[in-house]
Amino acid sequence: MNILLIGATGFIGRNIASALAATGHQVTPMSRQNGIDFSTMTSPAHWLPHLKGIDAVINCVGIIGETATQRFEPLHTLAPSALFRACHETGVRRVLQISALGADETAFSAYHLSKRAADNILRSLDLDWFVLRPSLIYGKGGKSADLFMRLARLPLLTVIGDGSQKLQPVHISDVVATVLQCLTSREVKRTLDILGTETFTFTEWLQWMRRAQGLQPAPVMRIPFWLAMLTARLASPLSPMLRPENLRMLQIGYWADVKPLVDFLGRKPLPVEPHLFFSNVDTIRRAS
Repeated sequence: MNILLIGATGFIGRNIASALAATGHQVTPMSRQNGIDFSTMTSPAHWLPHLKGIDAVINCVGIIGETATQRFEPLHTLAPSALFRACHETGVRRVLQISALGADETAFSAYHLSKRAADNILRSLDLDWFVLRPSLIYGKGGKSADLFMRLARLPLLTVIGDGSQKLQPVHISDVVATVLQCLTSREVKRTLDILGTETFTFTEWLQWMRRAQGLQPAPVMRIPFWLAMLTARLASPLSPMLRPENLRMLQIGYWADVKPLVDFLGRKPLPVEPHLFFSNVDTIRRAS
């Protein structure tokens, strides 16, 4: 298949591109590194020239926090919605949208709401669509994963409240495996949450990351939620990751029913093991 991969140089996109090439697909990448400003591609007409000869589209564009030049609405809603309508217009039927766990009827953050708006547009079109909602993704090369790994190396672990927020992290290779399955599956028009089978508290997850780095468990300092929010407001100019809304999303947790994913893949997602924190799709493939 000739696949248009949007956001091809991000963490998810890079791993998908590698797996697609390894399985014989032709990848047409689009990203900021290719000189594409997605925030300006808000009309189907902007996408039509890029869909010639394309068999399937995968949209991986996503930002975790807004900056002066990158905003949720154009990147998460307007540009993808225009892309999906262009696919409908040109007959490119198979369309995969990488959304996020929590982009559902419970969504409250600008991040999740902007993702959900595009998801709903895709679901409304007569296409062979998939909306994929990954949980917290870990593996080599992920920005959020790298941030948590650095936090876990500190001699004192800082958690919000009692640190009992529920997480079901998923390895990047399972996200990619789901994407590959979607390209050939006859079960279309599906919304799938992509997550692991194991549930951790946030504190347990930080300790797991210490173990993966060869470190002993560390003492934990509990920060009241209001103080964490104040700190995030003061620190947010330093990084898009350090935003109050991201703390609120973490406070809610990242968990859901994994059974639909297990049924779809025909297997369980990978169990968490120390070496997986330093593995991506390529290293998993070489090991197998």
